Amino acid sequence: MGVETFAFKSEARQLLDLMIHSLYSNKEIFLRELISNASDAVDKLRFEALTQTDLIPEGTTLRVRVHADAEARTVSVEDTGIGMSRDEVIENLGTIARSGTKEFAARMSEARKAGGADAESLIGQFGVGFYSAFMVADAVTVVTRRAGEDTAWVWHSTGDGTFTLTEGHRDAPGTTVKLKLRDADPENGLPDFTQPWTLRRIIKKYSDFVQYPIELRQERTEIERDDEGEPVEGAEEKTVVEWQTVNSMKAIWTRNPDDVTPEEYAEFYKHISHDWEAPYETMTLKAEGTFEYRALLFVPERAPFDLFYRDQKYGLQLYVNRVLIMENCQDLVPDWLRFLRGVVDSPDLSLNVSREILQQDRHVKAIRKRLVKKVLDTFAKMQSDEAERYRKVWDTYGRVLKEGATDADFRDRLKTLFMFASSQSETEPTTLDGYVERMKEGQEAIYYLTGESRAAVERSPHLEAFKAKGYEVLYLTDPVDEILVGHITSFKDHKLQSVGKGTVELGTEEERQAAEKAREEKTAEHKDLLGQLQDTLDAWVKEVRLSSRLTTSAACLVGEENDMSPGLERLFAQAQADAERPVQKRILELNPDHPLLGKLKVIFEENREDTRLADYARLLHGQALLAEGSPLPDPVEFGRLVAELMVRA
Repeated sequence: MGVETFAFKSEARQLLDLMIHSLYSNKEIFLRELISNASDAVDKLRFEALTQTDLIPEGTTLRVRVHADAEARTVSVEDTGIGMSRDEVIENLGTIARSGTKEFAARMSEARKAGGADAESLIGQFGVGFYSAFMVADAVTVVTRRAGEDTAWVWHSTGDGTFTLTEGHRDAPGTTVKLKLRDADPENGLPDFTQPWTLRRIIKKYSDFVQYPIELRQERTEIERDDEGEPVEGAEEKTVVEWQTVNSMKAIWTRNPDDVTPEEYAEFYKHISHDWEAPYETMTLKAEGTFEYRALLFVPERAPFDLFYRDQKYGLQLYVNRVLIMENCQDLVPDWLRFLRGVVDSPDLSLNVSREILQQDRHVKAIRKRLVKKVLDTFAKMQSDEAERYRKVWDTYGRVLKEGATDADFRDRLKTLFMFASSQSETEPTTLDGYVERMKEGQEAIYYLTGESRAAVERSPHLEAFKAKGYEVLYLTDPVDEILVGHITSFKDHKLQSVGKGTVELGTEEERQAAEKAREEKTAEHKDLLGQLQDTLDAWVKEVRLSSRLTTSAACLVGEENDMSPGLERLFAQAQADAERPVQKRILELNPDHPLLGKLKVIFEENREDTRLADYARLLHGQALLAEGSPLPDPVEFGRLVAELMVRA
């Protein structure tokens, strides 16, 4: 039979252009695809041999081989799989986006339903991975022989919309795909794929856990030597060919966790994470049934250096049937678990044609939900049974976990894991559960105060009444805490309340009523003075009133319940440095028992037009701003007023 020429189906010229230029972002992917196809072919042979045992003669080695010829600029991928008949070549390689593998998977499913033997799940659902070879090759030749047949077929194409088919020869069933490579162009993402170390790196990266050996051809020169190791005179050098197995074939996540030692897990973790330390915690997960997957997760001993980098690449390695599909699959974990390392392997995931981007289907969401639940359950058990170990997790990753407060799906689970510094201890953080257990009788709210540091918060005048009455206050000093309290507003029916917002009502009901009555009486006594101070500060404060939270300081600034805290306001200011923002007016509270208020009242009663009243009002406002760590609206003016006050003194 002579050479037959065929045209590709499915508008092949345009589709091949898409394949070559657009479908894959990384050109080295072609080798992964060809090895995956070869692995599938071996799987098919094993399956069909269950009922036709003569398809695999005794002594046959199931494997994949890769070899390159630098001089001819070719790379070949060869397998001992099922091979293809003439009709299968035309059907599978002549119709782009047709997948013999997909049809085979359907047949295998039917065999399972009928009680047939099980077989490995298959990759390559869309049948286009083979054509990724044209990203790096000017021509592709396929030599294939179907198991059970004697005739081999040679398929050849330059990607121009046509292919040729002729009879050929192959000693044994299987398929060889030979690529005539383009010239290397490293600057444009096209390395020299004829170099053994390049091929080894790609195989280790993407196909290390394929269950069949992937052998790489190695050549070395030898010369005959005498008994003393010296070259024999006149002997010629000869080339020795060796085949070295590159992949480990050890998918550790497929093994029973009871059979894997901590040392083995540690070695695997170091392999995928490039860390030099063993993981702090290891978690395994296996899901069976209508949708199957396995996961192996690690918590690093130390936080990655880029944990808070905006452009950090995070996510788990995604495998389909032990073939790496994505290096950093962000769809599988939320960003507040971006410190996790590990792998997920599933034969049932739905992939798009490039195998590089997961479709957003229910399976992906289901895996993500189960993984997060597994991590949170592990942390909860550690918190309960190994408090010190969990404390290290929190010290290392607490700031990141707090970002999960914005995740409505897991917010309630995370509440019990959060830990905060508090006035109860200088060294030991507390959980919200611990705080609730220590609440005073009749206390309804969980009190907190945000700030830039523990030292700054502890010196805040807002805490004076709480310290005086022995109420515990949480110190929220991470920048993310400003966001956290906006999403976690209660815990076990107790409202989270900032001591820097609203009014303060402490003590028993009788004590509260007495304190409110005394404040109302003093407010009435100073009504006119407070009104004049308000007029002076109208550009910066919405109200001047007497305080129930101050015991020693003269003044402080507070917000209303729904106002931004000073820290959150500063975060927005940093994020919008060039934008004009309206000034958020707050409330200036004055200590009714401070001598300064009495002095102001004397000046006011002597002469309401005294200019010192306005100066003192601005000084009080500036003092309150400095006490909370906020910038002064006019530092020069404030400095002048302080100097004049010193002169008067």
